[in-house]
Amino acid sequence: MNLDELTQRMHRIRDNNDWKQFHSPKNLAMAASVEMAELVEIFQWLSEDQSRQLPADKLAHAGQEVGDIVLYLVLLCAELGLDMNEVVRNKLADNERRFSK
Repeated sequence: MNLDELTQRMHRIRDNNDWKQFHSPKNLAMAASVEMAELVEIFQWLSEDQSRQLPADKLAHAGQEVGDIVLYLVLLCAELGLDMNEVVRNKLADNERRFSK
């Protein structure tokens, strides 16, 4: 996945729809949170086993919500001037340091 290309494509959609005015870090974080809630809703009331064996339609829906979340986070990183690859690598290294035995 090329994050620069994703960012450019998302900015093109944003600009074509005059949405830049709405893409503040606060709004993008809230939008990602709303999409996360939509993902959580797919799993609501399912057992652990059911959550691992989603029917095809629910699995596709989950994929759509994951895509929404990732794309909002790509936009958020761009707005904040964060390099997503760098912040993810740094966080992974921190987790490895903290949780590896």
